[in-house]
Amino acid sequence: MQFKLIMAFVKPNICDDVVDAMKEAGATGATIIPARGTGIHEAKSFFGLSIEDKTDIIVFLVEEHVVENLLKVIREAGKFDKPGTGIAFVLPVEHIAGLESQMKKFKKQARDKYF
Repeated sequence: MQFKLIMAFVKPNICDDVVDAMKEAGATGATIIPARGTGIHEAKSFFGLSIEDKTDIIVFLVEEHVVENLLKVIREAGKFDKPGTGIAFVLPVEHIAGLESQMKKFKKQARDKYF
């Protein structure tokens, strides 16, 4: 079984919507990391102090066969069609440990995809 890591960078006010939609679509869990970032546009300033936008990084470890569907779910729930709402990307995973409790669900997802 092969796994992928989906990382989504979203605004904090839509983080829960993305996580809920992903769980409903089959993700077994998520790790949320508060962060701040800057994009293509200049950071706003207030009396000379830079105001950086807060963002949440949501990390999902998923079975490779469900990646395309889950990325679509992130795109829709995160409203990525609007500028400045977020990005998501997928990274390969070579080795894992500690997923024994979730393997049953991962196997079912793979079985459902091919049979």
